[in-house]
Amino acid sequence: MSRYEEGLKLIEERCGNGKDNVISLATIALDDTGSPRPSVRDVNAFYEDGAFYVVTTATSNKMQEIAKNPEVAFAVCFEQFSGNGIGESLGWALDPKNAEIRAKLRKTFEQWYDVANNEQDKNCSYLAIRLTTGTVVNGHAAEAVAYKMDFVNRTA
Repeated sequence: MSRYEEGLKLIEERCGNGKDNVISLATIALDDTGSPRPSVRDVNAFYEDGAFYVVTTATSNKMQEIAKNPEVAFAVCFEQFSGNGIGESLGWALDPKNAEIRAKLRKTFEQWYDVANNEQDKNCSYLAIRLTTGTVVNGHAAEAVAYKMDFVNRTA
């Protein structure tokens, strides 16, 4: 098994299999002077095949910031996995093209999905975070092994 495959296995074990992950998602906002400023918030995310998926509203600050600059950073809370990706709006939750991911998100977030989201609102949308780079750490202190993942070139 290659280092890249080992890293993917760790990520899948920690974040995959329909787990409701809490990730800190960072975007770039512009302050009142037009200068870039990091902006971070925690969101619930579903992981599959090198991407995190988030239910959000199209009018949220994160979606407005991603529309201007799709480069994002993330850290999966308590899973020793962080990195960068490209944010992409998938549009309205009820768009037929979102049927497959919608079913997965509804199942993963079933305990709170309908309480937190109004799918009849056309602003209820999905965000894909397609991973580009990341580091997943296995172990602690001196015994820790860090896998520096390049998701684009599939190397570690």
